[in-house]
Amino acid sequence: MASSRIEQIIEEIEEFIDSCKFQPLSSTKIVVNKEELEELLRELRMKTPDEIKRYQKIISNKDAILEDAQSKADAIIAEAQAQAQKIVSDSEVMRAAMEQSRQLIDETNVQAQEIMDRATEDSNNIRMSAIRYTDDMLGNLEKIMSHTIDTAGTKYSNFINSVQSCYDIVSKNRSELSPSVEPSSYTQPEADQEDSLDD
Repeated sequence: MASSRIEQIIEEIEEFIDSCKFQPLSSTKIVVNKEELEELLRELRMKTPDEIKRYQKIISNKDAILEDAQSKADAIIAEAQAQAQKIVSDSEVMRAAMEQSRQLIDETNVQAQEIMDRATEDSNNIRMSAIRYTDDMLGNLEKIMSHTIDTAGTKYSNFINSVQSCYDIVSKNRSELSPSVEPSSYTQPEADQEDSLDD
């Protein structure tokens, strides 16, 4: 970086002083050209305000740069914090969604099991009802058939007795007409005997 004019003037003053001669019999006092030194000092006074302004401008620019950098840094930090908060929020939403999903699955499984249990119970009840209904129907049919068999047996027996009575009367009348003919005892026909055994 180039040195400022003030620094250059100061260096010129130093060089000027170094170039001056000492007074006779002294090692500390020098003889200076007043006009030349005043010229350098006058220029120094004139340049000082400009240099101060330049430095103030540099400082001001530096402050502005630092302020802009700080603003950008703050914006980056705020954005990072917002992103972090969003990530945390999204994580919370995801966790809540997963928890709700797990609860929904559990509730669905419970409801499905209850439905299966009710269906099984209803199926068993229907099966037992069907068995009872069928058993009742078969029991009634059994009673009807038993009653039918008893009734038919009684009617058949009455019919046989009626025929036997008629046969006895016929045989008696026949023997009275022909005393020499022995009436043969009634014998059930062979076919009727087989039908009777089948019944």
